[in-house]
Amino acid sequence: MPPSAAASSSSPLEDITHLLPLLLLSCLTVKSFQGRWHQLRSKLIHLSSSLSSLTTTPSPTQNPLLHHHLLPSLLRTLTTLHSLSDICHLPSPPAGKLLTQSDLDIASSSLSLHLQDLDLLLKSGLLSISNAIVLSNPGPGSSKEDLEFFVKDLFARLQIGGPEFKKESLDRLLELLYEDEKNSVIVAREGNVECLIHLLDCGNHSLVREQAAEAVAILSSASEFSRRLVFEEGALGPLLRLLESGSPVARQRAGAAVEAITSDPENAWAVSAYGGVSALVEACRTGSPAARAHAAGSLANVACFEDARRAMAEEGDGGATVSVLVELIGSGAVAARVSAARCLGILASEGGEDFRCAILSRGGLGRLLQLLKEAATTDLETAEHALLAIHSLSASPSVSRTLSSSSSSSSPSHAFLLQVAEFVKLGNPGCQRVSASLIGNLCLADEMKREMSSCMPYLLKMLESAPKSVQIQEVSTRALVSLLSVKANRRDFVRDEKSLSRVVQMLDPKNEGVVCKKFPILVVMALMAGGSGGGCRKRLAAAGAPQHLQRLVDLEVAGAKKALQRIVGNPIKNIFVRKLERVNHIIT
Repeated sequence: MPPSAAASSSSPLEDITHLLPLLLLSCLTVKSFQGRWHQLRSKLIHLSSSLSSLTTTPSPTQNPLLHHHLLPSLLRTLTTLHSLSDICHLPSPPAGKLLTQSDLDIASSSLSLHLQDLDLLLKSGLLSISNAIVLSNPGPGSSKEDLEFFVKDLFARLQIGGPEFKKESLDRLLELLYEDEKNSVIVAREGNVECLIHLLDCGNHSLVREQAAEAVAILSSASEFSRRLVFEEGALGPLLRLLESGSPVARQRAGAAVEAITSDPENAWAVSAYGGVSALVEACRTGSPAARAHAAGSLANVACFEDARRAMAEEGDGGATVSVLVELIGSGAVAARVSAARCLGILASEGGEDFRCAILSRGGLGRLLQLLKEAATTDLETAEHALLAIHSLSASPSVSRTLSSSSSSSSPSHAFLLQVAEFVKLGNPGCQRVSASLIGNLCLADEMKREMSSCMPYLLKMLESAPKSVQIQEVSTRALVSLLSVKANRRDFVRDEKSLSRVVQMLDPKNEGVVCKKFPILVVMALMAGGSGGGCRKRLAAAGAPQHLQRLVDLEVAGAKKALQRIVGNPIKNIFVRKLERVNHIIT
């Protein structure tokens, strides 16, 4: 008979060592399920070999995982197998073959898990360390070796220990990750991230799932190396399932991890492959404020992929995604509003007219204008994303007409256009670029252009301050040319000696590489357009524009010859006029 765990005063290891030879012998003489007992005997031989390795380590039972968890569990499984072997020695099992077979399969599976855990402990080297009994975080001055050992010990506990071991180990892991960002690399390299991801599954305790999701979220955002490893170990699928069906805390942490993982475009494509768009949209609708913000951020990260946009278009009634995002802009937390605006901007830009119509029909333009108004003076990052979304929507003719209309000073479009001009003057580079593009693209009334004229010097500054960005040079030039189509604006521009001098300096071939010459040439052409009269011509000539343009003509720069002719006029006609003036002077 096997020793009783309750009555025996011996250690679990001693009881196992006593019981194992009996089981090995019994496997050879059973009368029922001989094939299954043959397989079990192979596992028992494996166990015997592992126990031999175990006994060669110094004080193995000092390890709490082994002493308090693994060996007692293993002893219970072996005791069950010994009882089943007695039954299988009878001609017919008293409880029936089906029940006995089921009990035997369960015990065999348990034995396999114990063998995996024991092998893990033996391979980790933790059993040979005398202080493995202590689980305390290394101090700030700990060596790399101490940190690596601590991480290995933590993950051994996560894989082998029960719920309490897992909770305690996850607490220590989170402390380590929060202590120093650099620790994330050690955890990713020395730990078992796959094990951490398995703890996200629904079979684990809810607190364990929440802690595991928090650890995965930290690893996903700490470094490119750890984020890539989390993705490659298959975390996205379990995280999306947790986002869909976990507790509120788990959903929030899973959302943070998904947003961090999808911030890398090389990972973001996989969300639609996992069917995760629905989970993200639902989290935007029903999650906590933080979960909604993370879900909206994730949707923005994946919106640049066609498969993801297709999934968004098919969600609900075909416009559920857009409806949720528009709602978030109106009532969400700041982070959620920013991410929702960013996502709508991408959908409007990349998704075509169908998405733009969906956004408009659900009041998206009004919500974005309101968000821009609220953020204009307090949060330029939020304002930039709102402005980008409005810019993307302006590709729709109806939106372009709405934004261009400024029939009264109290209209929303009038206030918006004045704000756009202010962004050119005082905004961050992103706001300046988008605002300049809007000014150049919209069909503005002359009265509106006149009101926006104060931003012309700033557009000129954008032009000359972006030597490496042809795109910025182009949008600032288009905006400036648009405003210069008004005669009063041209007059003000040339009267500003500083602005005029800067344009002429940009024409100078000696200032090579400062700005592409075609852009200041376009500004000169705009100044001379519409019968500007002699005032503009004389001021440009006096500032030295003809000399620079002549050299550009010699260099065959496109547009230079036409601009020069606009300033100096027809050379033959000019000679005749000058002779006539001299004759008249002599006569008089």
